[in-house]
Amino acid sequence: METAGTSRVTELHELEELRFHAFENARLYKERMKMIHDKHILDRNFKAGDLVLLYNSRLKLFPGKLKSRWSGPFRFVQVLSSGAVEIESEDGTNKFKVNGQRLKHYLGMVEEKGEKVVMSFEEPQYVSEVQS
Repeated sequence: METAGTSRVTELHELEELRFHAFENARLYKERMKMIHDKHILDRNFKAGDLVLLYNSRLKLFPGKLKSRWSGPFRFVQVLSSGAVEIESEDGTNKFKVNGQRLKHYLGMVEEKGEKVVMSFEEPQYVSEVQS
């Protein structure tokens, strides 16, 4: 009876040690995954007047291969105290508040409002037309 009790106690200690090692390995794994995940997070600091794109989550309902999930560009106005962001349409007519995590910087070309150059093209002359 006494030997069975001591063997049971040693088995319990071994199980406790195994549980501790599993817990420690899980903690180390979570730390590594968090470090890898955080390395890919981009810091998004917007200034007033920046051009941003807005993520359109409603397109998930009607998926389209070639439809862009980003709409815009919009002009960044301000960050509100609740963490929401106020943006306005590029022409300044509509202002609305959105979640700041749904924005990203717009890196496209900005059209300057000024004179536009108009070019006219003529029909090309073919060799057979020139010789006749």
